[in-house]
Order: sequence, then structure tokens, then C-alpha cells
Amino acid sequence: METMKGIIQRYQHKHISLVEAGVTRHRSIFNGLKALAEDQPNCRLSKPEVVIIHDAVRPFVEEDVLLKVVIAAQEHGASGATRPLVSTVVSPSADSCLDHSLERARHRASEMPQAFLFDVIYEAYQQCSDYDLEFGTECLHLALKYSHIKAKLVEGSPDLWKVTYRRDLYAAESIIKERISQQVCIVMDTKKDEEHVGRCLEEMLKTELNHVKVISGQDLQQIILEQCYSFVCVNVMTSDFEETQRLLNMLEESNLSILYPVVVISVYFLDYESVPFGQKMEKVMQIREFAKEAKKRNILLFGLLIYFPQASGISVEYLDSQRNLSLLSILQVTLTPRHDWAL
Repeated sequence: METMKGIIQRYQHKHISLVEAGVTRHRSIFNGLKALAEDQPNCRLSKPEVVIIHDAVRPFVEEDVLLKVVIAAQEHGASGATRPLVSTVVSPSADSCLDHSLERARHRASEMPQAFLFDVIYEAYQQCSDYDLEFGTECLHLALKYSHIKAKLVEGSPDLWKVTYRRDLYAAESIIKERISQQVCIVMDTKKDEEHVGRCLEEMLKTELNHVKVISGQDLQQIILEQCYSFVCVNVMTSDFEETQRLLNMLEESNLSILYPVVVISVYFLDYESVPFGQKMEKVMQIREFAKEAKKRNILLFGLLIYFPQASGISVEYLDSQRNLSLLSILQVTLTPRHDWAL
């Protein structure tokens, strides 16, 4: 219980009530149902019309599947997601020889989530035998056996498989990577049509980082809603951190980094002919303090100083020259960690 409380607090989940688990799957579900039933003492929750039962080991359930099983349960009393069998099911004899096999095309694999009218499934569990609670594995069967409700079967998505073995974690990681945006958002404190050295950096990224989509955006809120996880914040008008701090504040409010790290590179362009290096470098180094605080929120903040002569200007060729290969390497490695990072 303490572990779950810690997870809820860490990830700022809302409207969650914890119930003590049972020693078996069905006993745990029964405990959850009793916590929702109005006939139980000290009940603080209201009885729902429909209850959804799901396994934590199936983390990739999609919203439309939840909607389908709820709608079907409202109409039929019970509903569950299924998938086609990928292997033929056989029944062995007592001496471990083949007795018979099932015709794969006529059978389905029962998956989760499953949804029920609350009274239907609660009544079924109240009538369960100890054998059912100890060795049973199928909620839909209990609804059929004790409440005489034939569940409506709904087609589930391919990602409803169970994370059971260690190797499944690698497959789960791959799915997470596929679902996370691969865009890189460049945030600049100048107007889109305004000429500045920062535009050269933008062009370089568009050319070199051809495996991601580089975009410029002033509407940070919309970009964050689209779940962009990589940002280049170009500070053109000032060497202070107003734009970077604004971005960090919005990321914190959005909770985007709760389950996956967000990368922010804060870039500064300084003219070394008019600005003493030591004076500005001291101020820019303050970003270390921002980075320490940001890391606590799973935001990886990096600072990058580009020191150049204003008189001669700067170009894409300058940024991409031999002596600036380190700049390109830093950006490429930092903005594309999702291909190599593990959970």
C-alpha cells in the first residue's frame, strides 16, 4: 500500500482510492467491488453504474477500447476485449499425449479490459465459491455462471498483451518510443519573419536532423499539448533566462515529463567583439541551478553558448564548419536520445 501511495504522490494522480489486495486475483477484485458497494460499512465511494476491471500488466489499453466495452456493458450487462488466437490450443491426455485440439478460427483469447453493470458483477462475486476465488481467472465466466449474463465480446487492440516476462519490458519500451513525438520544437524570442543568427541554427537543424521534424513555434501551449518532448530554446533578445524559464514553467504545469524525460537546450548567441566573455559567461552559467531544479521534474536542461563576431555575421556554413562540429554533435546526441534510452 505504501508503494502505491508513493507512486500516486510522485506522479500527481487525482481521484484515486486504494483498496487492500487479496491473495488471489479474484479476491483482489472482490475487495475492490466491496469498496464501491453501498451496503458495506464505512463506504466512502458511490456505487457506479458500470465498473471496468483491468490488469496493470496490460499498460497500453487505448481509450476507444475502454469506451467500447463500457457501451457494450450498458447494453448487455457485461463486455470484454478479445484478440485472435496466435497459437493453436491443444488438450493433452493424462500421459501427455495429444487428446484433441481446438479449431483456432472459432476461438478467441480473452483479454482485458472488461466492463460490467456493477450489480451484475457484484452479485456474481457474492455467490462465488472459495474455489472460484482461489483458482478462477475469468471475470466474464463468473458473470455467466452466477448472474446468467452472456458478455458482449469486443475486438481489442494488438497492444493488449501482458507484460509478463523480463523480455516483455523491451517490447513495452519499443511501444512507448513509437508513441512519443519525435518532433523538435525551436522556440525563439523573435518574430518568425525577423532575420537573426538563430534562423541559421534552425536551418542547420532542419538539414542535419533529418530523422525528426524540426518546427518553429510561438504557441507553446499548443505544442506541449501535441506532446513534443525535445525543445531548443533560442535566446536572441537577451542573455537572461526569461524564455527558458517560461518554457520550463509551462512544462511543469502540463505534467508532460511525468512518465518520460523532456529535453530542453537553452541556446545563447553572444558577440565576442562587444561583450566581455567572462562577464556574460558568468551569467549564462547560472543555468546550472535551473538544470538542478528541472531534473527533479524529469526535465533535462542543457545550456549552449555560441560566441561569434557580430560584425562579420554568422551563417549556416559557420555553424557547420569544422571548428563547430562539436555544436552539431551536442545537438544531435541530446535531441535524439529516445532511440537509445532505456526505461
